[in-house]
Amino acid sequence: MPQLNPAPWFFIMLATWLTFTLIVQPKLLSFVSTNPPSDKTPTTYNITSWTWPWT
Repeated sequence: MPQLNPAPWFFIMLATWLTFTLIVQPKLLSFVSTNPPSDKTPTTYNITSWTWPWT
């Protein structure tokens, strides 16, 4: 059964992951985010509960 022979597929998988982690990933992580998180504090609203007429 040739699909049980890991010789060519293991090298292809290893080469793919090494390419991704050493070349592609640093290039992707070097991009500047177009929407950086802001340091604004979230606004809180004064919410009053609804007064039901039958209570």
